Amino acid sequence: MLTAREIMTGGAECIGENETLEQAAKKMLDLDVGSLPICGEDNRLKGVVTDRDIVVKCLAKGGDPRSVKAGELGEGKPVTIGADDSIEEAIKTMQEHQVRRLPVIDGHDLVGILSQADVARNYPEDRVGELVEFISY
Repeated sequence: MLTAREIMTGGAECIGENETLEQAAKKMLDLDVGSLPICGEDNRLKGVVTDRDIVVKCLAKGGDPRSVKAGELGEGKPVTIGADDSIEEAIKTMQEHQVRRLPVIDGHDLVGILSQADVARNYPEDRVGELVEFISY
């Protein structure tokens, strides 16, 4: 049984909850990613901010990304997967919450991000289409 830890992208970088959306956007550009985990002052995961969040929840509503804090977009309890959870559990979680990326947690520590692409690369080739369909609907 493959686990999230075995196929995740490690070394996930956070944006601090008190950093601005402009800083988040610059970090996304530098890292060539479309989302970042939001971490609190206690280094615990507070949420996830996406490039789409910045556009839809800030810019489109007249907000200023130089003053809006990343933590303001982290809504509710973040959807995560345990580092030792199976790929099947990850797929189920992605499908249930209609997300394509899951922060991977070991205890309270963020250890990586598991993306739909990570799963697809490690899933039986004849079932990848089914995987994408499950998560996308």
